[in-house]
Amino acid sequence: MHAFILAGGFATRLWPLTEKRAKPLLPLAGKPLIDHLLEQLPADLPVTVSINAAFQESFARWKAQSKHAHVEILVEQSYRDTEKLGALGAVAQWITRQHITDDVLLLTGDNYFGFSIQSFLQQYTSGTPLVAAFDIKDPLQAQGFGTIVPAADGRHVAAFEEKPAHPASSLVSTGLSMLPAAHLPVVEEYARQKPDNVGGIFEEFLRRGIPVEFRAYAEPWFDIGSFEAYLEATRVLVGDRVLSGHGAVCSETKTEGSVVLGNRSVVRNATLRNVILFEHCTVEDCVLTDCILDDHCTLFGVDLSRQMLREGTALRREV
Repeated sequence: MHAFILAGGFATRLWPLTEKRAKPLLPLAGKPLIDHLLEQLPADLPVTVSINAAFQESFARWKAQSKHAHVEILVEQSYRDTEKLGALGAVAQWITRQHITDDVLLLTGDNYFGFSIQSFLQQYTSGTPLVAAFDIKDPLQAQGFGTIVPAADGRHVAAFEEKPAHPASSLVSTGLSMLPAAHLPVVEEYARQKPDNVGGIFEEFLRRGIPVEFRAYAEPWFDIGSFEAYLEATRVLVGDRVLSGHGAVCSETKTEGSVVLGNRSVVRNATLRNVILFEHCTVEDCVLTDCILDDHCTLFGVDLSRQMLREGTALRREV
């Protein structure tokens, strides 16, 4: 088995936090999102992380500090969204060029999996595609995902629809799946037609009469694709407390909800409600609610709500 992590998106909905880093490198509850994922994988499992050239430098810095062995960075030569191969296209190109003949554990690197990936692997029936699912409960919200219509046995997929206008189910794909070695040629062939439709491969399997199984999980799962999802994931993982990084200082400050202080960030005489500070931030005499501040932001005497600030932002209230 070989794991392949899709981490090549440009994440425009989280701009400017993703101006210089990919979504999988965003800090979540004190460490990069991709680290949450890798910690769940078997230590000896070979892992390939597919990235775009625009974020090659930031991934190189991450890998130099990473504790995870057996990780290879595969750089797609794209610097903007219009140049990308497409998610499934990147998978297929890797399969073809690296002559992959193992089962592939496919993961999307901007997802947080609160359920056990080890348990998911134990549920895999050799030779049968397997998808990890989550009941999002809201059919309207399910429109933004690949949806799974379960068969009567509660184990097989009766139908799979990628971002349907009228979902027949609120059970959605979580971006974690097993692609059996025997069916990789189907992946390569389908990717030539639909390189952007990674979820569509399961529709193609079913169309060809290849059974697909799913396992549904109730533990927290988040697709960190938006400001709201990022804050919600932080609230669930951090809870009603302050999570402080190395060298962080918080004094004479009122905090509510989930507050994350990155390494060497300093907060004084402030009120923070559901706030994420990256590293080396300074916040004094401020009221911040539902805000995310990138590295090296400095704020003095300002009130902000529902803002994402780019790296190095400096704001000061004029007296």
